[in-house]
Amino acid sequence: MDLSWMAWTWPTAIFFLVIASLLIVFTILAIKFPETPRTGILRIQTTRGDRLFITLLGSAFINLAWLGFMGPELQPYALIVCLAYAAAVFRYV
Repeated sequence: MDLSWMAWTWPTAIFFLVIASLLIVFTILAIKFPETPRTGILRIQTTRGDRLFITLLGSAFINLAWLGFMGPELQPYALIVCLAYAAAVFRYV
């Protein structure tokens, strides 16, 4: 499949496919298993969608900071930090 029509790379395409998939899965979960908002350590009420947004936003900052401090050659290790961050957000926020 040729992605050159939009100057995309495969990692960029995969990134947006993962984001779209997450949104679809979380929409299905919200329809199938409605939830009531809960209050976590931030002392605000959050739903699964809110926690997903906080996770994605925080992961973007983690990756930018990692890129700035560690350089691009160690960037895949930021995924481990992002996964730990996501687990913490979904558990405690």
